[in-house]
Amino acid sequence: MGPARLGPARLLDVLVVSLGSTHGLRVADEQLAEALAGAGASVEIASATPPRPTRTMMLTDLGWARAARAAAQRALERIEPRAIVYSSTTAALLWPRAGAIRFDASCAGNRPGRDGLWQRPLERRRLAQAPLLLPWSAAALAELPAGLARGARPTLVVPVAVEPSGPPATERDIAAITYAANPAKKGLGRVLAAWRAVPREIRGSGELHVAGVGERELRAAGLVAGAGVRIHGSLAREDYRALLRRARVFVCAPRREDYGIAQLEALVDGCQLVSTPAPGPYAALAIARELDPRLVGEQLDSGLCAALSQPRGDYAERALAALAPYRLGAVEELVRDRLPALLLGERPQL
Repeated sequence: MGPARLGPARLLDVLVVSLGSTHGLRVADEQLAEALAGAGASVEIASATPPRPTRTMMLTDLGWARAARAAAQRALERIEPRAIVYSSTTAALLWPRAGAIRFDASCAGNRPGRDGLWQRPLERRRLAQAPLLLPWSAAALAELPAGLARGARPTLVVPVAVEPSGPPATERDIAAITYAANPAKKGLGRVLAAWRAVPREIRGSGELHVAGVGERELRAAGLVAGAGVRIHGSLAREDYRALLRRARVFVCAPRREDYGIAQLEALVDGCQLVSTPAPGPYAALAIARELDPRLVGEQLDSGLCAALSQPRGDYAERALAALAPYRLGAVEELVRDRLPALLLGERPQL
């Protein structure tokens, strides 16, 4: 039984049920809604209300799944969508009505062991029931359990787009930068150790800038910044991207990467990407290897040394060319040409 309505429902082409638990998810949902609207569809985003923080991943996912269900139910009391897109498999776990699922990664990939004890079997059921799958990358689709990535159900890879945040700085006066909103997951300890291992003659007076984490979170994670490291804490998006435009290198060592918007943003803003070969559907990893294989490996300090002392002069230009499928125009064209027919079976109601 669906939600009770107090009056006639307003017709809508697409309802996007947004988990919005990270900045990347919110950007993805806004981009999708804008691209569908540009294709002539009427679109509304139903945003989940953040639940209370909990101690375990199982309870965290349950809280977000319930919040997404509540957001969808509230929207369905007012509107009658022709199609629903659930943003992430977590948003779809407790859905009130079946719909397409857009996802960066699956619980099968990023919730191993006890962390995904209840989520994984329910996710398999929802993925099998979904009329359409919209992974952010082909790697995310390939990571699904056997049988779910193939079959009669249509799929369409719709990347999250990245664009340069502004003109490059006249001088790249920041040696290296990293983003570490979750220090353990982002491998900040390895990044700090690699920075300390870079010889002083290569680092010079340059600093490693750390965004997304403050001194208190750093201490809670048992980490010490040390000399030559500047901690910024949380930054407004425009301030963070301004730092990227000044940085020569973006360095990271994620334990797992479900997509890696931060790395794609760094590349599009002209940074060299120094990274470990993390597991997961890490979109920027293959691009980074192609651009300069010296910068991708377990020895981050070696990659940093190569990037800082022997940079390839055409790196930024080749990065922009490699990112062509991830640029906003390309993603909007993909959505306009293919997604309305898959979601709605015909042209949007204009």
